This record gives sequence, C-alpha cells and structure tokens, in this order.
Amino acid sequence: MSAITTQPPSILLDAEPGPDASIYEQILHDILEGRLEANQRLKVTALAGRYGTSTNPVREALQQLRGEGFVVITPNRGARVRPIDEEFARDIYEVEALIEPYLTAWFVGIATDEAIKRLEAVQDEIEALGFEDPLRHSELDTRFHQIVYDGHYNRHAADLWWRHREILRAIARRFPYSMVRRKEILVEHRLIIEKIKAHDADGAAEAVRAHILGSGRHIVEHMRSARNRRL
Repeated sequence: MSAITTQPPSILLDAEPGPDASIYEQILHDILEGRLEANQRLKVTALAGRYGTSTNPVREALQQLRGEGFVVITPNRGARVRPIDEEFARDIYEVEALIEPYLTAWFVGIATDEAIKRLEAVQDEIEALGFEDPLRHSELDTRFHQIVYDGHYNRHAADLWWRHREILRAIARRFPYSMVRRKEILVEHRLIIEKIKAHDADGAAEAVRAHILGSGRHIVEHMRSARNRRL
C-alpha cells in the first residue's frame, strides 16, 4: 500500500498566501478573512486588477468557488460572496461527519503499532499543552487526524477532508474553546485511540463522528451568539 499524503493548499490560516498561490486560493483567503464581504459583488475585471492577473483565471476561480459554495452566481446579476454564516458552517461539518468516519474505519484495518504510538504521542503533546497556545494546538490536532487519514487510497476524500477542515479552522479561530469543550476534545481523542487499538472499526467511526459533530456545534453556537450580539 502506498501512502497518499494530502497536500495543504496555501490559502490558510495565519499567513498571507505565498507568491505561488493560485487566484482561487487568494480569493478564497480574502473571503475567509472578510476582505471580500458577504454579498459583495465580485466583478471579474476588478478582481483581475486586484490580483494582478487576466480575467480568465478569475472566471475559472469563481466557477470553482461557486461549486464549493463560497460564491453565488445569478444570471444577469453576476457573482457575489456567499455569507459565511451558521448554515454554511453546519453544511461543512455535517459533510465532515460523513467523510471522517469512513476514513477512520478504513484506517482501523491497517493501523500498525507504530501508527498508534504516533497517535498517542501527539495526544500526549496536546494534553501537555493544555490549549495554552491555540495555533500550536491546532497544528497538533491536525497532525493527530492526518496520521489516520493520510494513508487512505481515496485521494478525493482525503483532500476534501483537508479543505473542509481548513475552512472550519479559519472560522473557529475566532471563537476560543470553552472549558467544557476542551475537556470533551481530550476525552474524544482518547476514545478514538482506544477504539483503534481494539480494532473496533465501527466504534472508532462513531467516536470520530461524535467528535466532529461536537466541534461543529461549538462553532455554530458561537457564530449564532456573535450574530445575536450584533442585532
């Protein structure tokens, strides 16, 4: 079996897109950062000038972003930014709750003692950190899940997981974990490891599903509260 490693897009999270970033990545980054605001019209010529490119790459990027739900294109009215709201976040984490159990159940069948030790080592680091450094926690949490998903033969599923995860991370970084959610995350990770060690594919899949739904609800609740404060 040859491992398939997800290739992170360069859009994300705490740095500006690099010089090799595509027009798609630059537009998506600006949408997630709020520089292109909800419902803002996206004029092809203006975007081409903004990013120093011709109009064709912009049109292609907008079509891709339309397919991923970030952009709405209406006949005779052009493109606009879809609001990154609770419904948007809900849709993404519900898809993740389908993908990640599938990836995890497959991993259980091929998990080696070495892979399990790597999971335990990363989880030890997460617990030692104690959520004191949000960026470092996010890096470790990503590494934890990559150990499980990176070897999967279905590149499309693994890449979709990565892209959705990065979108949720970009949203979630505005909302610190509550003390309750912090404790839940640690328990959920340990349960995932326990089920993998027991070669319980169904149990591991269900543990991951509960983990994703818990994190998704956390994000949506914070987004809803923030919206209500603005009203």
